[in-house]
Amino acid sequence: MADMMEYKCPSCGGAMEFDSASQKMKCPYCGGEMSMSAFEEMQRKTGAGQDTGMGRKTGASQEEGCWEPMENNEWQEGETAGMRVYSCQSCGGEIVADETTGAADCPFCGNHVVMKGQFSGDKKPDCIIPFKLDKKAAKKAYQNHVKGKPFVPAVFGRENHIDEIKGVYVPFWMFDAQAGGSVVYDAEQRRVWEVGDTEYTETKYYELQRSGSVCFENIPTDCSKKMDDELMQSIEPFNMKDAVPFKAAYMAGYMADRYDETAEESIARARDRICSSTEMAFESTASGYTSVHPKQRSIQIQNARYRYALLPVWILNTQWKGKKFVFAMNGQTGKMVGNLPFDKSAFTKFIAIRGTIIGAVIYALMWAIMLM
Repeated sequence: MADMMEYKCPSCGGAMEFDSASQKMKCPYCGGEMSMSAFEEMQRKTGAGQDTGMGRKTGASQEEGCWEPMENNEWQEGETAGMRVYSCQSCGGEIVADETTGAADCPFCGNHVVMKGQFSGDKKPDCIIPFKLDKKAAKKAYQNHVKGKPFVPAVFGRENHIDEIKGVYVPFWMFDAQAGGSVVYDAEQRRVWEVGDTEYTETKYYELQRSGSVCFENIPTDCSKKMDDELMQSIEPFNMKDAVPFKAAYMAGYMADRYDETAEESIARARDRICSSTEMAFESTASGYTSVHPKQRSIQIQNARYRYALLPVWILNTQWKGKKFVFAMNGQTGKMVGNLPFDKSAFTKFIAIRGTIIGAVIYALMWAIMLM
């Protein structure tokens, strides 16, 4: 069974969590606060957060009679693949999670725990951006995202329709690289003028060449298969100036995932973004032409490096007519994205009302013309 880390309040013994507003460890029960450095020092001195074995079963007494199972089911080979069982040190309850879950709440006592066994693999996060915005901010951003959209079902405007809101530290590979190369374009410059009733067109053809180098820093590529790549890319950018060295205590009170896509598996996406951005940078210098089309390109990537980061994301889930909708908010900047459903009945009603109004206006104008 994997080890777990818990963060006890020194005043009341409650489970402390990271507070995004104060950027400190805070106890939700007594309100006590500690800076991250002070809390870390206390952890070192007391040895807190270590697995003490509390709550584990050491044996079972035999009751009178013989109780037999109704079914003799056993886990078959492969059925438990990807599953992990953790023991809560506060209440002894067991938590079942998949193998990439890094932090969660105990379903029995609500204690915030971090599965430290999940981060003891071959790669420890190099840095983490702590949450800057809380759950209230996520709810408000969701309301603003829905607000003012006439053909979105009205139920989406109600807060109680949200099925789940969770703060998640999503794993990302952050890529640095230098891209250099050249692109050759076919360009046209067209001029049109009139003389009397005759229209003239003059077209000039050019071959353009652009070359140079572009430096990239911290290109994010999410490395959790649970997360939709387009959704994660849509909430960018993240400001890496707020990144701090990884400390597990920042995850207290939030969920977290360990990467399940290696850097090597993510490099292709990063390379595509680098090459595309480089070509856009070259093309932006080819101004003053009616059209510009690339015909030859050669882009090389050098000095490529990467780091492993955990970035803050609020995930909101809701359903409508049996279909699931997922929204994501950047936990640092507040940028909210997510597709909204289209209410066909509301649109049909709008068209009908608009048609009726337009018809009434035309009818009134016709009568006015007839009476003139």
